[in-house]
Amino acid sequence: MFTWPTPYPIQPKTKTILNPPPTYDNVILTHVPPSSRPPLSVRITPPERDMLEAAAAQSRTNLSDFVRRKALEAAEQELIAHPIVTIPAADWEKFEAWANAPAKPSPPLRKLAKTKPAWQG
Repeated sequence: MFTWPTPYPIQPKTKTILNPPPTYDNVILTHVPPSSRPPLSVRITPPERDMLEAAAAQSRTNLSDFVRRKALEAAEQELIAHPIVTIPAADWEKFEAWANAPAKPSPPLRKLAKTKPAWQG
């Protein structure tokens, strides 16, 4: 099994489990009011935890803050990469009319289209 090298020796935990059950990432998303949401729980393998602890130590932060920060960065990138545009039903016909209308002439765009590309010298 591959383990990530760490900049410092990781102290073994005092609790030893013989034949531990397999662990998996477990994220449950629910649509309930924030005050009644259960805490987020992520199950990871011991080598994964060792790697996260090493990265947190290298970032000079604790494990919870490190995981939270990296999860939020990843979530932000995912939302930026795959935006969802919601158009209210009341505005849908107006949007369709705009999308299906013929393009308006654009003199600057027409001028740009006539310009010779830089790679053609």
